[in-house]
Amino acid sequence: MSTATDARIVVADDSSLMRRIVANALEKEGFTVVGAAADGDEALALCRRHRPAAMTLDLTMPGLDGMGVLRELRSNPAHPASGVPVVVVSAFSPVHGARAVDALAEGAFDLVAKPAAGEPLSSFVCELGDKVRAATASRRPRLTGIGNGHLKRPAAPRTPRRVGGPAARPASRTARAVVIASSTGGPRALADLMPKLPARLGAGTLIVQHMPAGFTASLAQRLDRASRLSIVEASGTESLDPCLALLAPGGSHLRLAEGRRALLSDAPPIGALRPRADLTIVDVAAAYGERTLLVVLTGMGRDGLDGAREVKRRGGRVLVEAESSCTVYGMPRAVAEAGLADAIVDLSELPQAITQEAGA
Repeated sequence: MSTATDARIVVADDSSLMRRIVANALEKEGFTVVGAAADGDEALALCRRHRPAAMTLDLTMPGLDGMGVLRELRSNPAHPASGVPVVVVSAFSPVHGARAVDALAEGAFDLVAKPAAGEPLSSFVCELGDKVRAATASRRPRLTGIGNGHLKRPAAPRTPRRVGGPAARPASRTARAVVIASSTGGPRALADLMPKLPARLGAGTLIVQHMPAGFTASLAQRLDRASRLSIVEASGTESLDPCLALLAPGGSHLRLAEGRRALLSDAPPIGALRPRADLTIVDVAAAYGERTLLVVLTGMGRDGLDGAREVKRRGGRVLVEAESSCTVYGMPRAVAEAGLADAIVDLSELPQAITQEAGA
């Protein structure tokens, strides 16, 4: 439950109409909008004055734009607003999509697509509320104090695990199909992880990152430029290939059809998610059995949990990102606390662990 301080939000957008829409949506979700800015300089000034729990940020504004705000917050730790988590609220176009992905790389907490003309506002209100709520929660300490100031972590998950290092297992002689699932914080985690993986990985790689429709092509392009693996947004015609990583398009489920070929589905969202990682994971586990490697990265919610159960049922392997490096320890926690993780690994150690587990 948020406190009054936790609920204080600054909204930044150059459109007065969009400022009203975002502010009304946040107030419906129980937040208090303490300031609304029409440009980046005003947004920083409002954050300095009010010390909000989070800020929503448009990227295209006159003067100092949204990217300028993020860079100021990242480059100037002394700024009073430097610790304010930012949820980008952006319209989609090819240019906006690339800028939104850049914003996530610059430290934005998450991304919400602006509602298109004629679309109902209900889903936008719900998504915005969930992501701003997660942003405010991300500022709360993960450690709990005891006694004379010593700190300890919350109770450990039930699953046996090794934290901060690769899975203690010899390299596989059999190539595994790799599925990577991520949500909030995922673009930054993927930007760190993917360039450190080899040009050939297992039997092929599928990535499910929760993002709005239209933005994933820009994410795939950005990751591809930095990586030895070829990374593309799936079109639904590709076969798994050791040199290729397929990224699920926002707005479509990524399935694996007969013959181990990618298939895109416009079936309804599951738990408000499309793509849903569980669907992809279950398909891969059915096709590859014990030759499946699931990697669950940072993210809100429990997507990946049902898939992890199926991977383990069929004898596959599961790695999850450690809380120490997660933006949001939600999806990995759900898998770990269900006793399904073979190892819990800090993001810095995941490239080695994945390479070892994926085999050749």
